[in-house]
Amino acid sequence: MSTLAQTRSFNAQRLVGGSIGGLAGGVVFGVMMGMMGMLPMIAGLVGSTSAVVGFVVHMIISAIIGVSFGVVFGAQIGGYGQGALWGLVNGAIWWVLGPLVIMPVMMGMGLQFGAALTPPMLMSLVGHVIYGVVAGLVFAWYIQRG
Repeated sequence: MSTLAQTRSFNAQRLVGGSIGGLAGGVVFGVMMGMMGMLPMIAGLVGSTSAVVGFVVHMIISAIIGVSFGVVFGAQIGGYGQGALWGLVNGAIWWVLGPLVIMPVMMGMGLQFGAALTPPMLMSLVGHVIYGVVAGLVFAWYIQRG
């Protein structure tokens, strides 16, 4: 196989692995969000209050973030430890970007940095970190399986 074909194959592997990891992390985090009653708020991004719609929106976002994880961090991951570590970093980054910046701005609430240390936001941090670790571990599994 040529170097170009190997590069394309590896990049496709990172995209697929990232999306699978993102979906796996999304399921775990989505269940947590459902137990905390947060899915209707996620549905608000598309003008709904349905928990089911919120879960679907959450899973779409999870897959997209997973793909970005594969693109940005995929080359750094050679095993499960690195997958978990870079997943944790990715989850923490998306905690800042998601509930503190993008989501509140989209919902007309402005930046939420002042709320970062409140109990709901700290629970969100835990959820994002768990999402990231699961996504990173599943990504590492996918890449290692060949």
